[in-house]
Amino acid sequence: AVRNSGAPAVIEGAGDHCGEYMTGGMLAVLGRTGQNFGAGMTGGFAYVLDLERDFVDHCNLELIDLLRMSPEGVESHLQHLRSLLRAQVQETGSVWAAQLLDEFRDVLGKFWLVKPKAASLESLIDVLRQAA
Repeated sequence: AVRNSGAPAVIEGAGDHCGEYMTGGMLAVLGRTGQNFGAGMTGGFAYVLDLERDFVDHCNLELIDLLRMSPEGVESHLQHLRSLLRAQVQETGSVWAAQLLDEFRDVLGKFWLVKPKAASLESLIDVLRQAA
């Protein structure tokens, strides 16, 4: 998802520089990331699973904000993440995505919503509505 400008992507792990120079699109990372996540990210957004609770140490926080997902969070993002997991299972047969779906309420709080500092949460919701 380096230089992603509009595509949706679901991956189960990433190396260094994931999400670098994103200007649009959406990324869901269902596993670990390498260093320098989100450097130069000016558009789009990402959901990142952080089972080890060390994702913050892997981010380039110069241009991005991290918001913890929660059951009390914005319903449109919760539904969107759940639909991405369902699609991953359907399209790839991913056992991992199926397990995350089964345990969705328990793992939800281990996801981060990553957005550019310049983007408001409301603008991300508008993107979701337009994509629906």
